[in-house]
Amino acid sequence: MTVQIVIELPESAFSALRTTPDDFVKEMRLAATVKWYEMGTISQSKASEIAGISRQEFLAALSRFNISPFQVTPEELAEELARE
Repeated sequence: MTVQIVIELPESAFSALRTTPDDFVKEMRLAATVKWYEMGTISQSKASEIAGISRQEFLAALSRFNISPFQVTPEELAEELARE
């Protein structure tokens, strides 16, 4: 099941970004999911589902946005290694 959401934007937004409305929507979905992933709100799997792309494509997008695919802090990693 999908839900359709309507967002009103000025027409100038598309020319400012040099994109079509369809491409703008795809980029907006991707940017939102990348940010939510970076914040730890959603997983890679859920992010790729929301963005409408494969997990591999999502990982490539993380690189494009300069976001690490690893969402573990150095402290969490040290704790994990200390347990083993």
